[in-house]
Amino acid sequence: MDLKLKDKLALVSGSTKGIGLAIATSLAGEGARVIVTGRTEVSVEKAMATVRRTHPGAKLEGFAGDLAMATAADELGHRYPAVDILVNNLGIYEPKPFEEITDEDWRRFFEVNVLSAVRLSRAYLPAMKRRNWGRIVFISSESGIQIPVEMVHYGMTKAALLAVSRGIAESCAGTGVTSNAVLPGPTRSAGVEDFVARLSEGRPFAEFETEFFEKVRPTSLLKRFASPDEVAPLVAYICSPLSVATNGAALRVDGGVVRACF
Repeated sequence: MDLKLKDKLALVSGSTKGIGLAIATSLAGEGARVIVTGRTEVSVEKAMATVRRTHPGAKLEGFAGDLAMATAADELGHRYPAVDILVNNLGIYEPKPFEEITDEDWRRFFEVNVLSAVRLSRAYLPAMKRRNWGRIVFISSESGIQIPVEMVHYGMTKAALLAVSRGIAESCAGTGVTSNAVLPGPTRSAGVEDFVARLSEGRPFAEFETEFFEKVRPTSLLKRFASPDEVAPLVAYICSPLSVATNGAALRVDGGVVRACF
């Protein structure tokens, strides 16, 4: 299927690894021009090389900066004053008992996971409305619906993204601009091994994975961690002109973890 993305300019925050890198790769494969972002020049260059190994003709640009900071977001906006597609993927997570989550932890998670997306969306939405075309996608999580006991602060931020995404969609009614949220389930993205190590007490990954889906995410129908490449195709479709009738939605690619049928 041709997603009609050739030469569309797409910005993917936090795209040097994991789900973000898979999304950047998928969009590049569809012919989009992709801005790869990360905190360091080294990580950005490495990510672009990874994309080009899959798609040698990929049209890529890079931006190095911490987009959790307003100054970096401003610099990015000056360099690229308009984009066709914005994928708000930047995010952090960590397991921590609720009683141990400090005020600073709450602020840090909100700043990185929510405000980074709010700033970029606020910067790029006006031009999208003027052109009467644009796609904004928020990478939320099933944890925004089923708050995980092992990281309540993370779940809070992912629930907040659902509200922001829907609110932006309401403001775009009757236009060619859409705003949607994608909700991955447990995904074996970069960093998940560290997450697993903190919870597994040194057990092999496969052993932990089996127990995790038996006890922590028993409602999963997939019964394993998804790969980033299994999440990215849905995001690419939502970025496409073909998805015009999908707006204000919370789209699950969660392996069936959420039991609700709506």
